[in-house]
Amino acid sequence: MKFAASLAAIAAALSALPALAQAAAPTGDTPPPAPTESAASANSAARQVFTPADFARYAPKNANDMLAQVPGFSIRDSENLRGLGQATGNVLFNGERPSNKADDMYTQLSRIPAGNVERIEIVDGASLDIPGLSGQVANIVYRADSFSGQFSWKPEFRAHYTDPLFTRGDVSVRGRTGEVEYEAGLNNNDSARSGAGGPTLIYDGAGDIIERRKDIWNTHYDTPKLSGRISWDPPGDTVANLGGHIQRKIDRYYEDGLRTGPGLSDRLRTVYEKADSWNYEVSGDYQFALGPGKLKAIGLRRFSHEPYLQEIVTTPDDGAPATGDRFAQTGDLGETIARGEYQWKMFGGDWQLSGEAAFNTLDNVASIASLDPSGAWIDQPFDGGTGGVSEDRYEGLLSFGRKLTNSFSFQLTAGAEHSTITQTGANGLTRSFFRPKGSLTLAWAPSADFDASLKIRRRVLQLSFYDFLARAFLNDGNENQSNNDLRPQQDWSYELEINKKLGAWGSTKLYFVYRDVEDRVDVIPIGDEGEAVGNIAKAKAGAVEWTSTINFDPAGLKGVKIDTSLLFQTSSLRDPFTGEKRQWSGFTDTSMSIDLRHDIAHSDWAWGAHADYSHNQANYRRNQTDKVWEGPVWASVFVEHKNVMGLTVRASVNNILNARSKRDRTVYDGLRGASDIAFVEERDRLIGPIFALSVRGKF
Repeated sequence: MKFAASLAAIAAALSALPALAQAAAPTGDTPPPAPTESAASANSAARQVFTPADFARYAPKNANDMLAQVPGFSIRDSENLRGLGQATGNVLFNGERPSNKADDMYTQLSRIPAGNVERIEIVDGASLDIPGLSGQVANIVYRADSFSGQFSWKPEFRAHYTDPLFTRGDVSVRGRTGEVEYEAGLNNNDSARSGAGGPTLIYDGAGDIIERRKDIWNTHYDTPKLSGRISWDPPGDTVANLGGHIQRKIDRYYEDGLRTGPGLSDRLRTVYEKADSWNYEVSGDYQFALGPGKLKAIGLRRFSHEPYLQEIVTTPDDGAPATGDRFAQTGDLGETIARGEYQWKMFGGDWQLSGEAAFNTLDNVASIASLDPSGAWIDQPFDGGTGGVSEDRYEGLLSFGRKLTNSFSFQLTAGAEHSTITQTGANGLTRSFFRPKGSLTLAWAPSADFDASLKIRRRVLQLSFYDFLARAFLNDGNENQSNNDLRPQQDWSYELEINKKLGAWGSTKLYFVYRDVEDRVDVIPIGDEGEAVGNIAKAKAGAVEWTSTINFDPAGLKGVKIDTSLLFQTSSLRDPFTGEKRQWSGFTDTSMSIDLRHDIAHSDWAWGAHADYSHNQANYRRNQTDKVWEGPVWASVFVEHKNVMGLTVRASVNNILNARSKRDRTVYDGLRGASDIAFVEERDRLIGPIFALSVRGKF
């Protein structure tokens, strides 16, 4: 097979380099991570403690590399809730939640060099004095005592349709001067060069082919981000942090297609999209002792300038004039947050009183144009696309948590938010809302190898302000009208997490969740023929996830481990167009993944494989069902050397089972399910193998 030959060639090239490597004990001879168990006491919760020596087998370069190898732990990023709110992720940094919104947990962890990490503590979130946490939480304890840096470069090459990717990578530095710790970084890890090509068949309602398409598309995507952060941590309770970033996004999409069909002239169709943008964020927090407790003041400002352009031009080969459409919009998004948190101890527990004010704005200008026979773009009426949306929101919450026994603790939070949403432009409207919020978390850890937590909470999710305004989707001939009555989705969420440690064999976790939803955000009818993003009064969803880490060292297979994840979900709502019950649009109902890694004994070599499968529900509009996916199975293999002149070098081949880009779309003459089929679209495009190299090091 080609991928096997390529991998073997890369491995052979790397095998010539160990002679140049720094002298060190082979990493494959070190044991798998084995935490030190810390029992619960009257003043502290039970916890597992991992030290850097526990991760020597994997030669980690940063905190993300280390946390990824903690048995049974999976990073849960902060939820897309409103403002900053209470903590919702499962990673802390020196016992504190981050006060920014733009960086995900993986990015923040990757900027902490492994040499700065003193330990990683795994503890139940409900036992901590930070409201909102539940289940297993990782606290990364780190300190930079001297200047250090790290870097990575991750080029990628695809066999079909795309240009090589050379720009993916990052570099960061961290250091300390007295009581001040600083970091700076340049990151472009989200860059991509994607593409696919192949046939699409269009059938009429009787099942006869009425059009054949052959399309090829590719993208150029880069997101360079320059960021920095300063922390001041003098003796005592005073801590201050100031950070920020500025980012440029370069996003281009190109598609060329040939369309043929009986009785029609051949046509060349081109699609061009440009979504270049820039954004910045500045955030800071200051914590100090005040009275019987401590006060933390947090401020954040972020802004994004987001132009978008889509042009579609169809040129017949019989000499007829080209036809085309263009949609353009420019949105300016802003968010300003001020938050205060006061913590103190009373009645044997931890109290927090928090208040938050958040101000969000969108100013958007949108237009539609058509191509006339002379080749000029002529503007067309486009009601509802231009306008503004703003929200002023105020929130207050009081929380109390304490240990009832050495093995049982709880955390209770109650409060409310008041918000005013104003839409300007056509049919402008101002509305105010008052919403109660809160949560109850129970944690039980009867033994060192078993724990469980239950969390019940009232959530209010964030809205996309663009959904208030009209939007055209030219590639599919769809349009959302404006809807000034859109409301944030709310739900009652019930979550149960059960963790069982398996000793030297690893660990396993079960996670159950059920959500009773109000104002589910979906596409709804507007008038007799229109549709827009709106709310469905009632909906529900449930899921069970099972994740495990199994080490095979006890079975004599030294260095072998398998990580698995199984997710099964179901959902339900009443379709706003047909009245029938169905699952949520685009909902993932099944997801499975397995990772195999073997760190070879008596060497610095490792190899492994990954495979994942997912199944999604279709998306629903007034006159169509549409399912777009890639798969059915994504799989990859890699080989890695952890000490090539001090560098970790990995070569991998992805998509070895030939996952493809597919689409099944059924369009009706009128209301879906109540009118005849206009056409059916079936797409099957080749993606092909993807070859990647990763070089990571420190300085």
